[in-house]
Amino acid sequence: GAGYLYMQLNESQNTIATVESQKSELQKSVVDLQFENQETTTALNVVRDSKNTVVTLGGQAVAPESFARIYWNQEKQTVYVDASGLPTPPEGKVYQIWSLKLVPALTPTSIGLLDNFNKNGQKIFAVEGTTGAEAFGITLEPKGGSISPTMDQLYALGKV
Repeated sequence: GAGYLYMQLNESQNTIATVESQKSELQKSVVDLQFENQETTTALNVVRDSKNTVVTLGGQAVAPESFARIYWNQEKQTVYVDASGLPTPPEGKVYQIWSLKLVPALTPTSIGLLDNFNKNGQKIFAVEGTTGAEAFGITLEPKGGSISPTMDQLYALGKV
């Protein structure tokens, strides 16, 4: 009888361990889904905001098939980048967003980096706000960004 009870106790402990493991996996899945839902909601809010100026950036010589969109709310001074049309950057590289003034001379101002490109499922990134931009550009730069754009690594460009 004691042997039977000991086997039953071991089976119960194994069942409890299995259920706890499954519970932990389910909790992680719920957290991941909540995060993904939050990303999707943010993306929809950006796209649907009627006060946003949408600037389409076309691919350039280094990647003609590339494209991106800028959602610029001049009232709130917010800028979002939809980078879903850009290829995944190679290891040690990052996309850098530039606000450009064209007149009287081309003046680029960095407004942010697209860090964690692979971890952002929606590929919509918030960057720094800007005023008076006449165009936007996206270049591929060394990790950490550059002081000025590397023009031979210009992936996308678009005029406001």
